[in-house]
Amino acid sequence: MRLEYQVLSAVALDLCLGDPHWLPHPVRGIGWLAARLETLARPVAADGYPRARARLAGLLVALTVYVVTGLAAWGAIYAAGLAHPAAGDAVAVLVIYAAIAPHDLARHGMAVYRALAGGDLVEARRRVAAIVGRDTEALDLSGVVRAAVESVAESTVDGVTAPLLFAVAAGPVGAIVYRAINTLDSMFGHQDPQYRDFGWAAARIDDLANYLPARLTAPLLCVAAALLGRRPLAALRILVRDGRKHPSPNAGLVEAAVAGALGVQLGGRNFYAGLPLDRPTQGDPRVPLASRHIPAAVALMFTTAVLLLAIILPLRGLAP
Repeated sequence: MRLEYQVLSAVALDLCLGDPHWLPHPVRGIGWLAARLETLARPVAADGYPRARARLAGLLVALTVYVVTGLAAWGAIYAAGLAHPAAGDAVAVLVIYAAIAPHDLARHGMAVYRALAGGDLVEARRRVAAIVGRDTEALDLSGVVRAAVESVAESTVDGVTAPLLFAVAAGPVGAIVYRAINTLDSMFGHQDPQYRDFGWAAARIDDLANYLPARLTAPLLCVAAALLGRRPLAALRILVRDGRKHPSPNAGLVEAAVAGALGVQLGGRNFYAGLPLDRPTQGDPRVPLASRHIPAAVALMFTTAVLLLAIILPLRGLAP
């Protein structure tokens, strides 16, 4: 089966099934391996050692996880292919399926929307806490909506367009290795004292892996805004004006485009473990944040994914 059909099959499988909780997910295995290796490497990166030593320990852990993940995926596909070519194709589809997450991204976002639509702010806070790292207990309605929209926007790259690009460019192994890169950034790529040095390599590698996907996704979001009757020119203007204000060199581009498309303002003050953290704002508050902006962000995500596939799959088909 050609790679293009494997990608389309994986997307169809995700849209139909999402990530069933009863099915062991490879990301759990990646997280388990990373946690075990961290435990082994921590004595090398303990406080009191030079920063370079902690960074080296984190780099070795990250590279080991990436290599093991890639070899495991390649071995599973190869072994299945030896049994029957169709089995190899099936495993390849499952690997790509495990690397993408548009269904679950939409499901989490819409769970927040449904809670707000039902007037249950407490439940909406609980739902949004599952997809963001900030404190959510005291968020008002606009704070919950902002958290959900920002999460959907940022995850449009992490969970959808970037793994699709890696799948098309480097096959199932490339897609799942990207997922390992993203997983380690989520686990280690923090700025607190525990991970500032140990997680430095994981965070920088994730920035590098997302560099091109974010810069392809952001302008496609502007096109998606036009197709959905949103604000494409505002999306492009805010992308250019505010895209680099975000601490992340990649997430800021996508969040800025979404903010412009919806006519809302994202960013501002968040609380983490009770401590305030101020982030530059993105977008103009043409309209106040409302629950309807969550399904609008989800629609932008899906439309952007379709546009990306419409571009990269034919290009892949033309390759030898």
